[in-house]
Amino acid sequence: MTTGATLHAQKAAPMRIYVIDVEGGQSTLFVMPDHTSLLVDTGFPGNGGRDSQRIADAAKKAGISRIDYVLLTHYHLDHLGGVPDLVAKIPVGTFIDHGENRETVVRGTVRNYENYQAMLQSGKYKHIIVKPGDKLPIPGVDLTFLSAAGEVLDKPLPGAGQANATCSAPDNMPEGINTPDQAENAQSAGFEMNFGKLRILDLGDLTWDKERLLMCPANKIGHINLLVVSHHGSKPSSSPALIDGITPQVAIMDNGERKGGYVPVLDTIRATPSKPDLWQLHYALEGGDQHNTGKAMIANLLSPEGEAAAKELAEGKPLPPPAPPANDAGHSITVEAYANGRFTVTNGRNGFAKTYQAK
Repeated sequence: MTTGATLHAQKAAPMRIYVIDVEGGQSTLFVMPDHTSLLVDTGFPGNGGRDSQRIADAAKKAGISRIDYVLLTHYHLDHLGGVPDLVAKIPVGTFIDHGENRETVVRGTVRNYENYQAMLQSGKYKHIIVKPGDKLPIPGVDLTFLSAAGEVLDKPLPGAGQANATCSAPDNMPEGINTPDQAENAQSAGFEMNFGKLRILDLGDLTWDKERLLMCPANKIGHINLLVVSHHGSKPSSSPALIDGITPQVAIMDNGERKGGYVPVLDTIRATPSKPDLWQLHYALEGGDQHNTGKAMIANLLSPEGEAAAKELAEGKPLPPPAPPANDAGHSITVEAYANGRFTVTNGRNGFAKTYQAK
């Protein structure tokens, strides 16, 4: 029997999420039921405007002709770099960021930030600087910033605050990371978004030590249905304290073939007690079949260069230097979500889709 409530839920407009392939950078487009749009990061510059064109293509698929909000989580090239190309292709209303650049010794980051500031000073765009606890007034969702400018939320979100058992484990930084990140990754403006019964988390490139401040000793975030994996699955992020604490139901990793997709992160997600389904933008070369998710849930398989490198790796040879990011097919992962908690994730390469109910 079909009830009135069921019919209403079926007719309700969805939120659509486009996890765009920018070859190991980040660019995720959220389009709300009323077509208000939020783009999180803009990918790389150059490559013939590859990343900005992929964003513009996603916007066209979503039926929007402008982007209302662009959140720049931090000022690294793979997040901020696509801004000039983007604004040349599609109108933008408001830019959001964490404020002043903290990475003043890296020339490329300084140049990125200065160019961005010059663009803001043109007066063409509104500008918002956020801090933890701030809300973004987007109709139909409740979006709260959890981190920004090296600070994190000082009190739990509603319904969160429980003790996090994983915090009792040794507080070891990932292998090869000797000190907390004092540069731009740790400044990332990360957020939690509620859309009806669905809870989404995107922390940009927030680092291990900042994650633990959010999660230990009390879990300030709570359970998450859909996780955008931090830092493309790179090793300074995705601590067990975070992954185990938020008990993700589904995770999407915006990695590249040779960028992100770090084996210990793949394994941490696989081993967490909630056993989330993991979707990846790329097959991670060094992970092999043992550590990557199933190929049906990977949007882009190995390039010819990646296949050759994988063969050398299998033969015990050292990996050759990575080739420049490829202008490949750029398949994306999309999510269609409803306020009743039902959401469907689809692989743009093969059309494979799986529907979930938020729990």
